[in-house]
Amino acid sequence: MLNSPKGPAEMNDSPMKVLISDPLPPQTREILEKAGLLVVEGEDQVDASLGSISGWILRSGTQITAEVLDRAPGLKCICRAGAGVDNIDCDAAADRGILVMNTPAANSNAAAEQALGLMFALARNIPQGHLAMTEGGWGRKELVGIELAGRTLMVLGLGKIGRRVCKKANALGMTVVACDPVVGAEVASSCGAELISLEDALGRADFISLHPPLNDSTIGMVNDEFLARCKDGVRIVNVSRGPVIEEAALLKGLESGKVAGAALDVYAEEPPAADHPYRQHARVICTPHLGASTVEAQDNVGTQSAHQVVAFLTEARVEHAVNAPGL
Repeated sequence: MLNSPKGPAEMNDSPMKVLISDPLPPQTREILEKAGLLVVEGEDQVDASLGSISGWILRSGTQITAEVLDRAPGLKCICRAGAGVDNIDCDAAADRGILVMNTPAANSNAAAEQALGLMFALARNIPQGHLAMTEGGWGRKELVGIELAGRTLMVLGLGKIGRRVCKKANALGMTVVACDPVVGAEVASSCGAELISLEDALGRADFISLHPPLNDSTIGMVNDEFLARCKDGVRIVNVSRGPVIEEAALLKGLESGKVAGAALDVYAEEPPAADHPYRQHARVICTPHLGASTVEAQDNVGTQSAHQVVAFLTEARVEHAVNAPGL
């Protein structure tokens, strides 16, 4: 059963407390305090605060396990400032009557733009050109690229980010095909994509942009079998979650030439080891999980998560529930 809030914060003898355990913009705290909630900030405050918090706002840097939840008997809601909730044990939270929410739209444009930026970088060898220039070189002949217009892009996963990628790629003149087992053809069509089977899409795609949720069925989905069904010379972009790619399979595909290049913003372990093969591979572009790292996205996730926590703790209003069906 859902742990219901007590009512408006200002009506309680002891105002409810909200923990912000990852860095967020100042307005996150301001919104909470304006609603009469007490705020504790900082990763170093987690242990000391668990016994007294009613709400918890976090990003991807904090891990919430069943054991952690057992130490927070008064916790009523958790809000992930962002989309992915794989760092939260949502089932354990549901078992304890704790609502888990996210902010799925707040950083979707930033992540979609990152995906498109990585596609351009792959297609036109932009990082390699910059590196050559910084080292005093030139090397134009070795850096001939391809154009995105007229190429086929496969978008795997039509959540809010995937849909934005479809629209942006369509505007660039790409042919966009999409795969998602839980959306209909009309959804794909509304964002400029054709919904087709994974088998057909892999055989057509020049570029693949990965946007699935991370769950048991998507962990390691980009494996040897997946890559074997792709066109020769496919280029892969991942701004979703690192574990959807089986790293050994991708490296094998790069070495064989099956995969012409990969642009990665996320990794199975973050940060990847200093000697990780991705870092030095000539046909891999790496960025340090920058998908949501824009001024606008940071402001959006902080503001939206604060408003959602206020709405639940003071009005019992639920927005963007992740585990509500299991409560």
